[in-house]
Amino acid sequence: MMIIQATGIEKSFGSLKVLKGVDFEVSAGEVVSIMGASGAGKSTLLQVLGTLMTPDNGTLLIDGTDPLRLSSREMAAFRNRKIGFVFQAHHLLPEFTALENVMIPALIGGRPEKEAKASAMELLSVVGLSERTTHKPSELSGGEQQRVAIARALVNRPAILFADEPSGNLDSRTKTEIHRLFFDLRDRFGQTIVIVTHDPELAALCDRTCVMKDGSFSL
Repeated sequence: MMIIQATGIEKSFGSLKVLKGVDFEVSAGEVVSIMGASGAGKSTLLQVLGTLMTPDNGTLLIDGTDPLRLSSREMAAFRNRKIGFVFQAHHLLPEFTALENVMIPALIGGRPEKEAKASAMELLSVVGLSERTTHKPSELSGGEQQRVAIARALVNRPAILFADEPSGNLDSRTKTEIHRLFFDLRDRFGQTIVIVTHDPELAALCDRTCVMKDGSFSL
């Protein structure tokens, strides 16, 4: 089953055409990496696939839904329910604990607090942070913060997890642990994951790697 079906995706910023008719498909449970030089269009494509940016042309299906036909409110609800994001910067809210940070998307999605808390606790245990739930981001290491961000991205059990340079700020040991975690999550939850990375070690672990060059995929 195809979770992502993108065809002819184009995106320009002014006179600069960043995406030039990109076709991209991902099957359920696949872990796919996207590589390429800076400026190749990787992050722009990820934002289009993640419904954070609207393409100029092309079609997009995410888990059987055409998000480009949704209203802004419907799009936000769809994104919260179906898509998880992990970025190089963790984007945790500093005033909240690890547990509270993970609960937030579930609460936004309208889930009862008790249910949101139980899901957050489960995921923090899965990512190895069951003893750190009451700590705020400033009390966590970079790797721990990224684990919280991953748990937060998964709390609504999204169809797809998008990760943009998820280990770019981490030391080599922590980076390896985060890489392994993505595949543990696939094995445990059947999670579909699309990862933009410059890291050949991470790309080598993925089911397949797509290489972008000048706004399209190299053949």
